[in-house]
Amino acid sequence: MSKETLNLTKALKGDSKMQGNWGELVLERVLEKSGLEKGREYEVQQSFSTEEGNRVFPDVVINLPDGKKMIVDSKVSLTAYEKYINEEDDSLKNSYLKEHVNSIRRHVEQLGNKSYQDLYQIESPDFVLLFIPIEPAFAIALNEDTALYNKAFEKNIVIVTPATLLATLRTIDSMWTNQKQQENALEIARQAGALYDKFEGFVADLIKIGKKIDETKIEYSGAMNKLVDGSGNLITRVEKLKKMGAKAKKALPESIIARAKKDDIELID
Repeated sequence: MSKETLNLTKALKGDSKMQGNWGELVLERVLEKSGLEKGREYEVQQSFSTEEGNRVFPDVVINLPDGKKMIVDSKVSLTAYEKYINEEDDSLKNSYLKEHVNSIRRHVEQLGNKSYQDLYQIESPDFVLLFIPIEPAFAIALNEDTALYNKAFEKNIVIVTPATLLATLRTIDSMWTNQKQQENALEIARQAGALYDKFEGFVADLIKIGKKIDETKIEYSGAMNKLVDGSGNLITRVEKLKKMGAKAKKALPESIIARAKKDDIELID
């Protein structure tokens, strides 16, 4: 805990690298609380090429359901803000406040020049989110320069803090949830259609089997008629042979013999 406190103190006292790392850490924590999944709904430090062939590394790229992407940049210097907070002399305090506002203005200008929204090989909306990790830092800057937000917006940049960014990300998460529900509904409809087609094929096969069974019954009936019906049928003939002395260990069923006797008056008793 002491180490983390020291790191935070360094970050707010002018260590620009530590300051940037701390800002990205806060950004990552906000992303984790948003419900979005890293590697699926958003990527960190992805590399892209501009039309001029330059490589750029936006801090966070958020994937939107419509295939577009949203850029989030968190590289904001808060050195002047820290001096403003800890300064007791009013004249110096006012000077540091102006420096803090100018720092945000410069970053807006630099971010606007990067034209993240026009990146080659990336479809993004017409704006980029500029993340300021400390809510009061933006609030006091906006109070000093009320046109700061609108001026940034004119450059297609939206300034956000942890609270407003979280609200935005939660909205995006809801969009993804709706998208997934729609995809699930379409998949259910697709599978239901496939199941219906499969069932229809099964019913058709059963009907074919029924017809085959009926045909088999007819053929069976015809064969039985040849066996037991009419004068001189096969049953009476083989029974005559048995009566005449043919040696056999087995006997035909009495029901078959009785049926054959009815149609053959030549049967020898």
